[in-house]
Amino acid sequence: MMAHGTMKAKAKTTAPSRIPQTTTQTATQWLIQPTLPPTNNNPDLRPFFSHMSASITQTFSQRRPWFELIDRSTFSRPDTFKEAVARVRKNLTYFRVNYTAIIVLVAAFSLLSHPFILFFLACLLWAWLFLYVFRTPDQPVNMFDRTFTDRETLGILIILTILIIFLTELGALMISSVVVGFGITCVHGAFRVPQEVFVDDQEPMNIGILSYITATAASGVVAATPTLQRV
Repeated sequence: MMAHGTMKAKAKTTAPSRIPQTTTQTATQWLIQPTLPPTNNNPDLRPFFSHMSASITQTFSQRRPWFELIDRSTFSRPDTFKEAVARVRKNLTYFRVNYTAIIVLVAAFSLLSHPFILFFLACLLWAWLFLYVFRTPDQPVNMFDRTFTDRETLGILIILTILIIFLTELGALMISSVVVGFGITCVHGAFRVPQEVFVDDQEPMNIGILSYITATAASGVVAATPTLQRV
């Protein structure tokens, strides 16, 4: 009897054993933890090219009819140099998009006639786009068993650009193409008689090809790359 009472007392005083909850809590946390989408460090180039295409299309839509440039009834020799300058200024304002297209065509024809220089220009543009413009700062450049920082990459690209421009005569070719194209537009503008309707349709002249391309590319880069500040 006493042994039976002692066993009952021990049974009452003994606390029930607890099951460890570590595995259960870990499994529960893993199940309820939200799954984040994988980060994609590769830049999407579609916004850049889409914005550039839309900008070029919008600008080219403001061109004047091409038959107005070649209308023989509107050509005459200017009497004085002052009159020729006045004609050029008015025609540059009115036909600025058409003249810009002519200069671009002259530059493109010059590049196509020099495939060696065109190849180096394409390689240079590729290096700038994929090694600096579209590359996020958290992606280092690994080449030749070495990691290059953002500043080093920019410095190498600048030096490479200068070498290609001067060693391959790319700079001289582009400058000569722009000068020839601008000369063609000035000769046309000097002999083209501007009509009075041009005066009411004048706008601030903006025929800078490089400024237009730079603004378009910068806007496209802002739309295509994440807003991360470079060191």
